[in-house]
Amino acid sequence: MHILVTNDDGPPSVNTSPFVHQLIRDLQAAGHVVSVCLPHSQRSWIGKAHIIGQTVKPTYYRPSEHFDVTLDPDTSKPQGSTHTRPSQGGEEEWVLVDGTPASAAQIGIHHLFKHRGPIDLVVSGPNYGRNSTSVFALSSGTLGGALEAAACRKKSIAVSYAFFSRKHDPKIINAASKHSVQVIEALYKAWPSDNSVDVYTVNVPLVEGVGKKAIFTNMLQNYWDDADGGCFDVVEGSVGDEEEEEERIREREQGASKAPSTADETSPKTSAVSHQHFKWAPKFSGVYRSVEEAPPGNDGWALTQGFTSVAPLKANFEQAAPHLHGQELKLSSAAVASQDTHPSLSTRTSILALRPKNHFYALIDYGDAYVQPLILDALKKVFPQESFTLLDPPSGPVDENKSELDLASLLPKNAPVHARVLQITQYEAIDWDYVGSHRRTCLVNSYMLRKALIRKHYLSATVENWVAKRPESPLKTHVKRSEPFEVDYAKFLDDALIEAFDLRASMEKNEEILAGNESSSKDLEWWILKPSMSDRGQGIRLFSTMEELQGIFDEWEVDESEGEEEEDDESQGQGDSGGLLGRGDGDNETGINASHLRHFVAQPYIHPPLLLPGDSRKFHIRTYVACVGGLDVYVYRRMLALFAGKPYTPPSSSTSAAVEGQLSSAIDLESHLTNTCLQRSVADNTVQQFWDVSLPQQTKEHILRQICAITGDAFEAAARGMMMHFRPLDNAFEMFGLDFLVDADEHVWLLEVNAFPDFKQTGAELTGLVGGLWENVLRVAMGGFLNSENGQAAIAGESDEDPTVLDRDLILVRKVELGAQFGA
Repeated sequence: MHILVTNDDGPPSVNTSPFVHQLIRDLQAAGHVVSVCLPHSQRSWIGKAHIIGQTVKPTYYRPSEHFDVTLDPDTSKPQGSTHTRPSQGGEEEWVLVDGTPASAAQIGIHHLFKHRGPIDLVVSGPNYGRNSTSVFALSSGTLGGALEAAACRKKSIAVSYAFFSRKHDPKIINAASKHSVQVIEALYKAWPSDNSVDVYTVNVPLVEGVGKKAIFTNMLQNYWDDADGGCFDVVEGSVGDEEEEEERIREREQGASKAPSTADETSPKTSAVSHQHFKWAPKFSGVYRSVEEAPPGNDGWALTQGFTSVAPLKANFEQAAPHLHGQELKLSSAAVASQDTHPSLSTRTSILALRPKNHFYALIDYGDAYVQPLILDALKKVFPQESFTLLDPPSGPVDENKSELDLASLLPKNAPVHARVLQITQYEAIDWDYVGSHRRTCLVNSYMLRKALIRKHYLSATVENWVAKRPESPLKTHVKRSEPFEVDYAKFLDDALIEAFDLRASMEKNEEILAGNESSSKDLEWWILKPSMSDRGQGIRLFSTMEELQGIFDEWEVDESEGEEEEDDESQGQGDSGGLLGRGDGDNETGINASHLRHFVAQPYIHPPLLLPGDSRKFHIRTYVACVGGLDVYVYRRMLALFAGKPYTPPSSSTSAAVEGQLSSAIDLESHLTNTCLQRSVADNTVQQFWDVSLPQQTKEHILRQICAITGDAFEAAARGMMMHFRPLDNAFEMFGLDFLVDADEHVWLLEVNAFPDFKQTGAELTGLVGGLWENVLRVAMGGFLNSENGQAAIAGESDEDPTVLDRDLILVRKVELGAQFGA
């Protein structure tokens, strides 16, 4: 690499420029071609200035092989020599110009070193003192030289050494120099290709253990403190020697944090405008106080922690690459150099986080302590850390009248107009306005409309409509017929069942069986009652007669006086729940929330279920399904088997209580309900991985094939047949939890579809299963969204719709082409 070195402190000098010689030697030792063009004398605090009308003249400095910062410049021999003409003998020479750092950068880039090839990188520094925070940076000649190089379309890095003592330890300087070489190489190697950075300003603290960590930071915006009296003192006579004044300023800088500077006692005190002379004499107490008062993360703070700060900038002083702030610049293991060891320069490797072309912002605020860390971990596994920036969720709703967040307000102010955003939150918090207005750049983790599947009475209608037109659909033989009905008051139950012909006929037949003993009680047809809008198993009951069903609704209804007492404690106005109030069932929390009462479905109870050899507990299969865009449907192969808390007993075993109309209370639901949320006596192995259960492999694969076929048809039925209640979006994906029951004939039945499934049912020991699901889904959903190689192509054969391919975690079971009206 061809590196041009410039600075604002001039050629090597113990008093004003003690660091540049060592850095140049270390860059050369690293194998780089180093060209040097410096101001001929100290030019600090001049910024990116050029002197109008000046003819800039060069001289030529021939450096010594080594430079000793401990020598007394007044008594020792000069370390290097300056000449008016370039050498003709091929000696090493650095060019000195009687101009500014910006002029030195311009002349070095365009005029002096063309015979060595193009300049790859400009390094300005190391400055004798820090250039952290905006007060220093805006006036820095070191940063001015780097900015001038950036304006010439050259990659440039400004390097400054923050010292805390005027007695410089050669070992620390040596370590700082080698550390600076590693930082320079790391930044150059991974320079962002998206033009997000023009200049890096690097501040290295001269402390023991220098180089222990390099942190990307922002530049602290601070100001001169009025209490300090400004940056000039009133003086008499001339200013004096520039180098002398610079040394005094450095002494002020060193002691600023200990005590504020005071004005020159010889300064005349006047109360009116008069002819005066002024001397540049900045006071730093307020500057350093601003660092102490600012929150962590800025460049000034990093130096106080002993870290090297790396602040990305544009050549317009705009804060650049905010996604890097707070991250560590990774260096090789040899980068941490103590003052007694010297890192090897032959094994330097580093990785710099940068903003790639497909960078995106991610809001991950799932609201579930079990799921949230799994999503974050999956995101980091699927995508390189530098490819996304996590957004901080709001501390509370922006508007008290709405629960959804304002996504636009969470994005950085300098985020690109067309920045891609991934939004993963609870359904109630989704910013649907942002999703709708940014269809090409915002991906969200839910569809807006999907009750055609997740509401039980809607699911019943979805299946019925689909099967009526497609009698060959697997839904006809894998979903039990449902009888939806609405009830406002328990006394009107009989009226509500007028159109439930199959249910009424079944109950009448059961009553005849019980009344006449015409057959064994085993011939009763049992039904399961489910509130349509409840989840987690709430409100589920078993019944076989009208008397039992009536008893269930009488159990849920309370008298008016009790309702009045509870009105203050419940949310006002329960809508048209019609006086029904949900109640818990003792310790068995299978009661029902009042807001879920009104819509119900009744389905024939599936008996007998498939039981495992040696395990008499009933179980159902929880299958996670991912829908992506509009519409690809995937089944996650790693399914769960959720077991009941007690051994299975047929509902008919409680027939003796039916005569008294108490059967619904007599049945022990823990023998029938496999939802782990409801179990009081959860035993070991209540939740197992489906592929670990003791069934023949052939049987398990047969079950999976049925699940894939049912799932594909169910989602296509909703998307094509219930478009008002299920509408996929191209810029959305969603995960569902589908529950299936297998009967004793190994026939699979779809029980229900759940949005935002309760992943906690998976349990602490199987978090890897849920984490793997998120990894796969993010890879597929984000891959298509970003149009990157990390996407769908990463899943082998994912475009193959054949569900018989069972050896992958995410199985594509249906591609539904719905037309352009569903996407943007």
